[in-house]
Amino acid sequence: MRAIKTSTGVEITLDGDLLAVVETLFQEVTVRHELERTFEDMMREIRHLAEQLTPEELRAYLIESVFLNTVTYENERLGALMRKLGDE
Repeated sequence: MRAIKTSTGVEITLDGDLLAVVETLFQEVTVRHELERTFEDMMREIRHLAEQLTPEELRAYLIESVFLNTVTYENERLGALMRKLGDE
């Protein structure tokens, strides 16, 4: 399996697992900066990783990302609705 590297040299195996990429980003950007990272820090690292992907890999990870974000959005909306109904 192919791997890409973060700007700090940490390898990420490309096995289609978006959460592995997200976890590595969290560790290498957020934790490494002791929660003092900026939007620009995270975007710079994401761009660094994306530049190493083939067009097919980019497409696959985009699709998984949009799916995951859609599910998260739905869950947040449903949670808000359930809280609202519970308050009534």
